[in-house]
Amino acid sequence: MEAFLISTGVVALGEMGDKTQLLAMLLAVKFRKPLPIILGILVATLANHAAAGAVGEGVARLLGPDVLRWVIGVSFIAMAGWMLIPDKMDEGAEDGKMMFGVFGTTVVAFFLAEMGDKTQIATVALAARYSNFFAVVAGTTLGMMIANVPAVFLGNKIAEKVSMTLVHGVSAVIFAVLGVMTLMNVGNFF
Repeated sequence: MEAFLISTGVVALGEMGDKTQLLAMLLAVKFRKPLPIILGILVATLANHAAAGAVGEGVARLLGPDVLRWVIGVSFIAMAGWMLIPDKMDEGAEDGKMMFGVFGTTVVAFFLAEMGDKTQIATVALAARYSNFFAVVAGTTLGMMIANVPAVFLGNKIAEKVSMTLVHGVSAVIFAVLGVMTLMNVGNFF
């Protein structure tokens, strides 16, 4: 349950102000069809995070517990620093023609936007850290949905009301604490 809850919370906070949240807002404004957008986000996230979770578990088996603890601890601390750098939409992403309908466009756009993104890398680290593929993938996917579904429905209203600096700061603190706890081997992580 810990793997699921931590994964959900870290990704939900980490997604606030992320480029995929901006993409969700953009798609909502452009297409005005929330259900296919939400389903597209879900499918893309499940596929992307399942692949990332599999990589994380493979890394865990390959490195062994002692090396893995240091790699994950340093990765979480690096993620804390990365959280303080705000995301921007990739130039030209909003100009794409709709070739696959609203659902297909959303799946492709979100899958590609998540490649190498903070939440994908966090999913790799969380899967390696917890060795619980299903809990981590379910948690990171739920975290993505918690952050992006309201973005689809509320669009720019969210950005006007919530301080992204504060959200990114809280996320950075959570990653830093997880990193330090991992490095100190607190909580019987390994």
